[in-house]
Amino acid sequence: MSIVDQALQTQLRNIQAKTQKTFEQLSSIVLNSGLSKHGEIVAMLKQDLGLGHGDANTLTHMVLRAASAPAEPKAASGASDAVLDEIYTGPKAALRPIHDKLMAAINGFGEFEIAPKKGYVSLRRKKQFAMIGPATNTRVEVGLNMKDFPGTPRLELQPPKGMCSHKVKVTGADHVDEELIAWLQNAYDGAA
Repeated sequence: MSIVDQALQTQLRNIQAKTQKTFEQLSSIVLNSGLSKHGEIVAMLKQDLGLGHGDANTLTHMVLRAASAPAEPKAASGASDAVLDEIYTGPKAALRPIHDKLMAAINGFGEFEIAPKKGYVSLRRKKQFAMIGPATNTRVEVGLNMKDFPGTPRLELQPPKGMCSHKVKVTGADHVDEELIAWLQNAYDGAA
């Protein structure tokens, strides 16, 4: 099971604990709601079950994916791909190889959680160490949290108290180089 799948399973367990409902019960609520649009389902889950946007969004993806492929043995196994497919859709689809190369490097660091958000993924250990997502149709931005680390023209310092202390703009998979991977490792190590 990939790190993304593990993170989604953890998120699903947390949703089940919050709602005191099994995945089957949650699926039934969604499928029997009469709603078919993703945004409507997310809004219903937030209102009726008190879920946050991220949990409601992920649960919606998982339920709709399971419903469209009932023969698939694990409902959540492809959910990570569904989340990334939504993030990297349309003109942004060409940026997916950048994301995949970044994640391949980060997976070598050790254990961490992936929390899908709207338009990006958050990478966490005890705290968030990175964010990855398309900023435009031609660029992925990698947000990094590295306390007291100097900025460079490539490693842009961000305003204090933001979600990340630094940002790197990546326009091609070939830009996922040793320097960027070292910064990611530094952020990962600092989040322990």
